[in-house]
Amino acid sequence: MNHITENNQYNIGYICSTLQCEKGLSEKSAFNFITKDFQKKVFTFEDLHIYSNKTANILNLRGIKKGDVIFTYLPKVPEQFFIFTGILKYKAIAGTLFSNFGEEALFDRLSDSKASVVFTKKNLYRKIKKIEDKLPHLKYIILIDEESDISSKILSYPRLMEKVSSSFEVSETSPKTPSVLHYTSGSTGKPKGVLHVHGAVEMINKTSREILQLNEHETYWCTADQGWVTGTSYGITGPWSLGVTQIHFEGAFDRESYFRILSEEKVSVWYTAPTLLRMLMAGEDDFYRSFDLSSLKYIFSVGEPLNPEILTWGRRVLDKDIYDTWFQTETGAIMIANRPGLPIKPGSMGKPVDTITAKVINREDFSEEQVNAPGYLCLKPGWPSMFTTYLNNPDVYGNKFKNSCYFTGDEARMDEEGYFWFLGRSDDVINTAGHLISPFEIESALLELPEVAESAAVAVPDDILFEAIVVFVKTKAEVSEPEDLKLKIRLYLSNRLSTVATPKEVVFTGNIPKNKSGKIMRRVLKAKYMGVDAGDVSTMEEF
Repeated sequence: MNHITENNQYNIGYICSTLQCEKGLSEKSAFNFITKDFQKKVFTFEDLHIYSNKTANILNLRGIKKGDVIFTYLPKVPEQFFIFTGILKYKAIAGTLFSNFGEEALFDRLSDSKASVVFTKKNLYRKIKKIEDKLPHLKYIILIDEESDISSKILSYPRLMEKVSSSFEVSETSPKTPSVLHYTSGSTGKPKGVLHVHGAVEMINKTSREILQLNEHETYWCTADQGWVTGTSYGITGPWSLGVTQIHFEGAFDRESYFRILSEEKVSVWYTAPTLLRMLMAGEDDFYRSFDLSSLKYIFSVGEPLNPEILTWGRRVLDKDIYDTWFQTETGAIMIANRPGLPIKPGSMGKPVDTITAKVINREDFSEEQVNAPGYLCLKPGWPSMFTTYLNNPDVYGNKFKNSCYFTGDEARMDEEGYFWFLGRSDDVINTAGHLISPFEIESALLELPEVAESAAVAVPDDILFEAIVVFVKTKAEVSEPEDLKLKIRLYLSNRLSTVATPKEVVFTGNIPKNKSGKIMRRVLKAKYMGVDAGDVSTMEEF
């Protein structure tokens, strides 16, 4: 049952814009956009309604099919939100690409999804241009900052917006209609397309209300980029389904800017990441106390486990509790969380949302639920925001389910009071600054460099990033300028994949340890780097 609308309309784009106008919120700010130089522009729900309608009409004008995959490849700019909402109104599938993605990451996602349209900027188009001829399904590239069409394929968004009507009738959308596509890395390296449906709005709306404590009277700031699931679920869908005014900041992180925004915009609910909070902890306590945070009621965190030290810092310096939340790209919405009214156990993930059944399963037989022992974190399927498939990977999707459970890929412990404690990933995926990066993807990219014979990427603990990337490289010949090659490797990975994939350190080695079946033994390299015992190496080739 749809508890958000009275007309059984599940369309996320409609709910986030048009419905809010119908509820009398036309003139209310949907978001205050703060530029890098702190100029502020207010966009109302009426603006969101009209500009998203126009975007939907552009897609119709160009003959785009409903159900086509359409991406935004944009930084945090106002057009990001109009376009995303318009795509959903049109009943196409909306995808978002992190603006720091390099050409390989772009190609993997655009080719796998057979995307028909990309909305982007001129300075980002140069990356698409390098791979454009390998994307036969890409019909249009629409530039938001170009006043005239470049060709019949490369079009001007402002020109198209002038040509189309501001009215658009959103057709009835069922809860099972595909809505949003996000890509996540896995242990096999190839990014997997995680497909969600419009019915996800119910779970996202519920958790926004009950966990994040949002209502139309709050001013809310989610710092996540729209290239990731948090930025769409809780930077678009959740707050706007509730008529909440959001803050969107164009600039990069720095302490003064962030706290200036919290103070001047009177933010009452702040959703951010442990990496950012750890960076804040490095500052002087008195600096933060100089800002007026009297409006700030709640701070929430997502992306990786919240260190107990951060909780202590928040209470000491900000006089606020910081609440950890846990979800995945696949879950689409918060599953387990600390929240107001629930006593916090420092270091824990909290308890499941009231409609979610979570348990820890024995590693041996995948069936026995256990308490106070490590095991696989599993969820009972069926929540509205649950992903429906991995695009073009039905077998991988099927393997995520055993014994009527969804296996998250995380390992955890549940205590006797029902609190969950994150222990780590059960695969090789690296969690750096809340972003999941596949070691295989890094290793594959490095093999494109003529100097590299073999490589291995491992995760090491990091005080700021949670996990940092260290790459071990075996070169084809002796390196005459090792520091130059290290810099080349770091820049190459940053440009080819994304800045998130930039290694903390590059280590040259004479050999890459493997087991007898040829699989890289990353734990051995990690132990070597950290100077600890590597444990059982009986399956390893000579190293």
